[in-house]
Amino acid sequence: MTMKIIDSAMVLLIGAFIFLCIVGMIERDMRVGCASWYSEAEYPEGIMANGEELDDDKLTCASWDYDFETQVRVTNEANGKSVLVRVTDRGPSKRLYRMGRIIDLSKRAFSEIAPLEQGLVEVRVKCVNGS
Repeated sequence: MTMKIIDSAMVLLIGAFIFLCIVGMIERDMRVGCASWYSEAEYPEGIMANGEELDDDKLTCASWDYDFETQVRVTNEANGKSVLVRVTDRGPSKRLYRMGRIIDLSKRAFSEIAPLEQGLVEVRVKCVNGS
């Protein structure tokens, strides 16, 4: 009888461990914070960190959390609108990142989830592919 209880407890502990590992993976793939936008007009070099030219009309973003070419879905927490973007640059600035700004979107990408005049929005960022 005691051995069955120990075996059952062990199975429960292993199950709980696996569950926590899975939840941890999900949390690593999703971030919540503030998003802003940036534009060719404010980017003097015009070249992003991956070597491509910044184009206001493309669905791209700058992120420290994901590898280049990773696709992420950015969802505006206030209105539920989302956009799929490709990581092509690094940013926001480290100072702003530490303050909770987790992603900079191209002008077009931001305009798909909020008016440009808003400037900043609370978002949820979820990795779709890549890392």
